[in-house]
Amino acid sequence: MSTIIYPSPIYGPVHSRRLGISLGINLMPADGKICTFDCIYCECGYNRDRRTHSKHPSRATVASALERQLRKMHDEGVHPDVLTFAGNGEPTSHPDFPGIIDDTIRLRDELCPKAKVSVLSNSTFINKPAIREALMKVDNNILKLDTVDASYINKVDRPQQPSYDVNKIIENMKLFKGHLIIQTMFMRGTTDEGADVDNTSDAFVEPWLKSVADIAPREVMIYTIDRETPDSHLLKASHEQLDAICARVKALGIECTASY
Repeated sequence: MSTIIYPSPIYGPVHSRRLGISLGINLMPADGKICTFDCIYCECGYNRDRRTHSKHPSRATVASALERQLRKMHDEGVHPDVLTFAGNGEPTSHPDFPGIIDDTIRLRDELCPKAKVSVLSNSTFINKPAIREALMKVDNNILKLDTVDASYINKVDRPQQPSYDVNKIIENMKLFKGHLIIQTMFMRGTTDEGADVDNTSDAFVEPWLKSVADIAPREVMIYTIDRETPDSHLLKASHEQLDAICARVKALGIECTASY
């Protein structure tokens, strides 16, 4: 098992399959992982194996580090396509997330006005009005919805909040009125304990498609495993499977991209 822990608060730029040249913003500590999910496919590993011993970077620390890196890239003639909130856990869980978004937009407008601001979120904090307001300000509000099957979510995404309810997540996604991108992981294989995790069949895809249609996002991003995972028996979905699902999303009149 080989997993990744990202530097904090800034890392990259890196090339993203879905977003282009991306400068990463990691609002979690650099020495571990803090997440409201504990996904069996997470490239950062399991929460229990990545306990942190330091605090979240402060809002001022994030702004200072971002400004420094953007000025350096500007001087070198390197221009990011996107400033991406991701890293070692759920970015919207940072206590100063709304203010950090404001700082980031200000620095983007000054130093790389063509770059998009993206947030990769597992959707667990979108019930909070302040978080929704902040996400409405970013260019790419990318929210996870791997399935609408609760047992699958408990087996694969493994929410750490007992109150997690995918139906409430879907209702909160609708509040964005289309200002969101749904991101979904499709895969095959089993857990290390032998439980099936294939969510590419009609039994999973059809109810997911119905929820996608109800949410009416501006776009859907589907993808599959790209790096080593903490659970060793997971398998990539095939090109053919992703292409077929992508075509079904497009048939709803919603833009969709597939990353293999």
